[in-house]
Amino acid sequence: MVSKQKILIVDDDNNIAQLISLYLTKECYDTKIVNDGESALSEFASYKPNLILLDIMLPGVDGYQVCREIRSKHDTPIIMLSAKGDIFDKVLGLELGADDYIMKPFDSKELLARVKAVLRRYTPTPSTPQPDNSKVVEYPLLSINLSNYSVVYDGHSLEMPPKELELLYFLASAPNQVFTREQLLDNIWGYDYVGDTRTVDVHVKRLREKIGDTSYWKISTVWGIGYKFELLDNN
Repeated sequence: MVSKQKILIVDDDNNIAQLISLYLTKECYDTKIVNDGESALSEFASYKPNLILLDIMLPGVDGYQVCREIRSKHDTPIIMLSAKGDIFDKVLGLELGADDYIMKPFDSKELLARVKAVLRRYTPTPSTPQPDNSKVVEYPLLSINLSNYSVVYDGHSLEMPPKELELLYFLASAPNQVFTREQLLDNIWGYDYVGDTRTVDVHVKRLREKIGDTSYWKISTVWGIGYKFELLDNN
């Protein structure tokens, strides 16, 4: 029997938390509710969720700090929830490692679509067996495997959230091809994203912090257009 995927709901408004839990339970997810940041960190360790729905405005330890602490050690996907719709708040959440950001009030169908999309990226569904190299892109110092969601850089395995890895794989699969931010949003996020193209900038920034440039390749900014995985002349 396949075990249910577990979702930790962190919201100080218990009415909203219970409503979210109801939506998710109907879709056969296992849920647990906590109402503050300290409890979230404690329950995360014992509950071991597959995904966290994290409100920003929490008593004591706020959602940003919870996200920061979890992301420093784990790549469990995080969707932030907030009534604050400022671009700054969205970008800050993404910079701290959140995988998505939903503004309150939200429609139940949108919430479920976002949850399913993030979980689908984090835990790819089994498919027909393919050759080991079917979803692997390799360059000097870098190997990106989309089949098992792993990245090896300069001989070391990197912890990388699903969307960062998919963005890197997508760019590296088409070396020297320029993609607009809109194209990257469409291909990586895969649904009508309620944010803006700065989401792409934030994820590229995080990729550069983890892998940097090399003498063989780099992630280049094409000003006014977007980004490309550029192969360099190493002769």
